[in-house]
Amino acid sequence: MRNSPVRVLVVDDSALMRKLIPQILERDTSIHVVGTAMDGTFAMEKIADLKPDVVTLDLDMPRMDGMETLRKIMRQYKLPVIVVSSLTTEGASSTLKALGLGAFDFVAKPQDATNMSAVAEELIEKIKVAAHCEVVNVPEPKAAAKTRKIRRPSAPNKIVAIGISTGGPQALQYMLSHLPADFPGTILVVQHMPEGFTEMFARRLDETCALEVKEARSGDMLLGGRVLICPGNRHMKVKRMPLGNVVVLADGERVNGHRPSVDVLFHSVAHQFGQDAIGMLMTGMGEDGAEGLGAIKNAGGLTIAQSEESCVVFGMPRVAIERGYATRVVPLDALANTLLAQCQVPSRPRPVMAAAEAE
Repeated sequence: MRNSPVRVLVVDDSALMRKLIPQILERDTSIHVVGTAMDGTFAMEKIADLKPDVVTLDLDMPRMDGMETLRKIMRQYKLPVIVVSSLTTEGASSTLKALGLGAFDFVAKPQDATNMSAVAEELIEKIKVAAHCEVVNVPEPKAAAKTRKIRRPSAPNKIVAIGISTGGPQALQYMLSHLPADFPGTILVVQHMPEGFTEMFARRLDETCALEVKEARSGDMLLGGRVLICPGNRHMKVKRMPLGNVVVLADGERVNGHRPSVDVLFHSVAHQFGQDAIGMLMTGMGEDGAEGLGAIKNAGGLTIAQSEESCVVFGMPRVAIERGYATRVVPLDALANTLLAQCQVPSRPRPVMAAAEAE
């Protein structure tokens, strides 16, 4: 266990942010801000001098911008980097790109950037977790198919519900890129991500895999080969309907501190689909989804947890495993094949001809 405070370097071109963020962080005695930098050039110098454990990084900076700074940090130091992102379409796009380059996680600045106290608890928690995690290199996703296989929409044979958080964008992109366009199940994803980021995330995934990926809307049909990403700030449930099974989005209180919550999706899938459900908990911190995975197991469905060595943060899967809710523990590079094996329709054996007929 760490005894000394987590050493943090704050990198932001805004003088106000360089004042506010350290003030917020040092409310927690287990964090010590060792310095600030106004751009990437100064940041690289200060990392060498101050040897921080974690870096918070603004992406929009002069001279050496955040993206180039992140590349250099990953290449030279492999330090965990938490992006402090603006809540804009451009900010969401840049943040997802940064996560793809190896950023540990991100927090979104409030609409009023002077109100950084609104995300203080989230930023502090992520810094503490980051300081105790080794940087995991997620393998490159499979090259995207240039054309999708055109086929008629069909009812899925399995409902795959996935809960994922820190480290999720890269891990999910890797896994989905290894599933074919004719994957016969529906995949429903709760990724802990704020409103405004999930639509961009879904589009990015749609461009990099053969499956259809979209941000979910109430009434979206559950179809084979379709991936539905829960929108930020909504809960996602499922409902059986006479003309086809659908997604239902709902407001409501946060569950386990989250909206969307993995537990909300998992409990709904367990109730509606039982033994036709597959629950999967992937990389992420906290315990959201553990009890829901238990509900899927109790309903007769298959439950899977991502293995420790392949997780950026072994939080959500670990809790489920410790509570006995995961029937399988599978590394990231084997998750796609595991889903394929469980979701493929078994081929019918050919009838054996009698000897007289064969002659």
